[in-house]
Amino acid sequence: MIEVKDLTKKYGDFVAVQDLNFKIEDGEIVGFLGPNGAGKSTTMNMITGYIESTKGDIIVNGYDISKKPKKVKRQIGYMPESTPLYSDLTVKEFIRYMAELKFVKRKDRKQEIERILEQTGLVDVQNKLIKNLSRGYKQRVSLAGALIGNPEVIILDEPTVGLDPKQITEIRSLIKNLGKNHTVILSSHILSEVSQICEKVIIINKGKIIAIDTPENLENKTKGKNTIILTVEDNNNNMKNINEKIEGIQEITLEKDNEDGTKQYKVISDKDIDLRKKLFEVLPKEEITIFELKQGEATLEDAFIKLIEDDKSQQEDENKKKSKEKDEKKNKVKKDKQEGGKK
Repeated sequence: MIEVKDLTKKYGDFVAVQDLNFKIEDGEIVGFLGPNGAGKSTTMNMITGYIESTKGDIIVNGYDISKKPKKVKRQIGYMPESTPLYSDLTVKEFIRYMAELKFVKRKDRKQEIERILEQTGLVDVQNKLIKNLSRGYKQRVSLAGALIGNPEVIILDEPTVGLDPKQITEIRSLIKNLGKNHTVILSSHILSEVSQICEKVIIINKGKIIAIDTPENLENKTKGKNTIILTVEDNNNNMKNINEKIEGIQEITLEKDNEDGTKQYKVISDKDIDLRKKLFEVLPKEEITIFELKQGEATLEDAFIKLIEDDKSQQEDENKKKSKEKDEKKNKVKKDKQEGGKK
């Protein structure tokens, strides 16, 4: 289990991370999300012990990283975003080197290296120089370095960045399997990936946590409208007036003209209004044939954007309030001085 309490990191006057509090249970796969510069990598680097915090506690499986750094680091495997590797080593040599750094016992080392080569799909390239590998295989080598020694906690910073769709699918499948035996923290800009892999999501913005929940709950909580995707055949172009026939429609948008002559529309209503029954009832009367009707799904990306925008608006309101209070205080001081001068 990982427990973070009041975690703060400052660089001079700049606050990179401020008062973070969260808990990650054993065996969870947790997505760590935020825009560029939000403090994600800084937080992960503090958990791994790579950089020190300014304030706060990081406890991994009962050990405080500030008091027992070696014990904590032995329990963590870290795959940084930039995949730093020794390019003149072969894959097997690099993994052996990482095993030595992590104090894997000599008698267990050969078996452990073979296990990791198999787990990460590197058996066929184990004797190749790292510099001659594709980007996808280099990502696997970096992941192998994090997994060697079987650490209980795996931290992955942008593990699929720069990969093609096939490589992304392979790494995604590998991460899912890791969750069976490890606690995983995953940072990624591909939100659909996080939604598929992670059981819980932590969203951070400007160094502060703005949401902690399951992807599904975040999607549902931030869903502001009810969206229906509707594919129809409308030879008489009656869809343009359908909002006058059905109460509750807020907006109809033509999304696509299909080659088969059908058209796809997005129909939006208030989140508490379900228009499906009414559409099935009214459209045939208007000589509109329904080919497909499905509920539009909220996505983690929608939730992420809304949460970030709401946080931005809240911070702007707070800044305006502080500015107003500052001006009022300044004016009061000025007024008091003027009245004092008159006396």
